[in-house]
Amino acid sequence: MIFFKTKLQGFPGSVTPDYVPFQVWDSLQGLSTYIRTMLSTQALLSAIGVGEKSATVIGATFQWFLRDLTGMLGGVLFTFYQGSNLDSNAKMWRLVADLMNDLGMLMDLLSPLFPSAFAFVVCLGSLSRSFTGVASGATRAALTQHFALQNNAADISAKEGSQETMATMIGMALGMLLARITMGNPFAIWFSFLFLTMFHMYANYRAVRCLSLNSLNFQRSSILLQQFMETDQVLSPEQVSTMEHVLPMWTTSWISKDKLLHMRVELGVRVSSLGHQEM
Repeated sequence: MIFFKTKLQGFPGSVTPDYVPFQVWDSLQGLSTYIRTMLSTQALLSAIGVGEKSATVIGATFQWFLRDLTGMLGGVLFTFYQGSNLDSNAKMWRLVADLMNDLGMLMDLLSPLFPSAFAFVVCLGSLSRSFTGVASGATRAALTQHFALQNNAADISAKEGSQETMATMIGMALGMLLARITMGNPFAIWFSFLFLTMFHMYANYRAVRCLSLNSLNFQRSSILLQQFMETDQVLSPEQVSTMEHVLPMWTTSWISKDKLLHMRVELGVRVSSLGHQEM
């Protein structure tokens, strides 16, 4: 709390109430990410052949180039198909972005186990992280605008970058220590990675659950209108956020569509397609 007061101009009146809890959980999930990065990078370099006499420079360079190229193409395609959807569903895509990052690091850690399919595995991991880069950057901009109450988005963005840098340095130091301790022990490496991944997913879920966005999308509009029709009450953003599903809709397909108003609304329906009773 002291850190935010001394760093942000006009704190706490210059930011929304959900800023501090979000930053706490976001810093914790970032810390776990950078610790796991050391383990996955160590495995990836081992799979490429670092430290082995049989490995060639040109071979390692080509594999790294193919990995980066796949990630770049994946980022472009993801932006083309989902770019316009990121702003309205910032909470969902923020969560999905970190889950895709987890998948990418898992692919790096698995790469030494499948030497014959090494290129495919690392390219799949790079593809996952490319989605993360696009979605995380876009949603971060949307959330920064949400937090800013006094036209201080630039200040918030700069301070958030400093917080992430601190989390990166601490995470890298702890990651190098963990990599040193678990070196040569596959069970310890996998146990540490999976434990930190579970914590990362939990911290991410708690972070997006802290958010009470003031803007309306399909889901928040559905919740607001349905509650108004049933109770004649207009819910606050905080109340709507507690009822909002932050996971992708395909993961909550078990929910009855009758409970989700926006899933029962069809736009652009021809009048001629309606029956007499519907008319």
